Formats: sequence, structure tokens, C-alpha cells
Amino acid sequence: MANVNQKIQKALNEQIQHELGSSYLYLAMATYFYSQNLDGMAQWMRAQAKEELAHAFKIYDHLIERGIEVQLAALAEPKKSWNSPLEAFEDAYKHEQFITSKINELYKLAMEVSDNPALVMLQWFISEQVEEEASVSKVVETLKMIGNSGSGLVMLDRQLGKRE
Repeated sequence: MANVNQKIQKALNEQIQHELGSSYLYLAMATYFYSQNLDGMAQWMRAQAKEELAHAFKIYDHLIERGIEVQLAALAEPKKSWNSPLEAFEDAYKHEQFITSKINELYKLAMEVSDNPALVMLQWFISEQVEEEASVSKVVETLKMIGNSGSGLVMLDRQLGKRE
């Protein structure tokens, strides 16, 4: 096994769990949106779930390449229902802020222990989180503007369904 600071090794493994948990949460949100006949929003969340899974693999592969032991932990059962699309996207935004805080903590720890390879990898995540928060925030703000407009919701649903 590689000679890597134990704190950073533990924190990177925990981040894999956070990223997998994110994927699980977004899959649960997709399920909720399908149940509400909002297939476009469901598609958006499915794409988000896949993206979070890719983030988990990015850290996983980083550990494997460096000969650092991967320790996969159990995932908590995600929330299953929301009172509205707005509430779901607000939860997604809060979750992205949580992930951003974890990435920032990881980066600070990597700096403290002088783990340059982790710093390089985490720089990508820092940039990615800016984009993640912005995209979810935009949907939240649009849903607030739409309010109770059914036609507005249908139009947004159609637009979000175009995400690959």
C-alpha cells in the first residue's frame, strides 16, 4: 500500500461515499419526478445521478492508481418524496452546497499534509462544484418564478428533459 497520510486516505474514501450517496439521492428524486409525471425533471435527475457516480469513480480511480486502499461504506437510504418540484430542487441545491463544503475540507486537508496528487485532482472537483451549484440554483430560481403556473412547469419540464 502507498505511503499516504491516513487522514487524507480516510477523507478520500468518505468522499467516495458522499458521491455515491449523491447519486442515490438524485436517483430517488428521479423516481419522485416520474411519479409526478414530470419525466423531463426525472431525466435531468437521472443524468445528475450518473454524473455523481462518475465523480465517485474519479476518486476511486485516483486511489487505485496511487495504491491507496479503497474502503466502501454503506449508504443511507435517501429521502423518497417531496411536496413539490421546488422542494426537491431546493434539497438538491442544499446537497450540492454540502458536497462543496466536503470538497473544500478535503482540499484544505490535502494542503495541510502536502498531498500534491490529491490537490490536483481536487482542483477539478472545486471547479465542478461551482458549475453544479449554479445549474441547480438556476432551476430553483426558475421554479420560484413559475410559482403555481402549470404551463410554466410543463415548459420547464420539457426543457430539463433535454439534458443528456
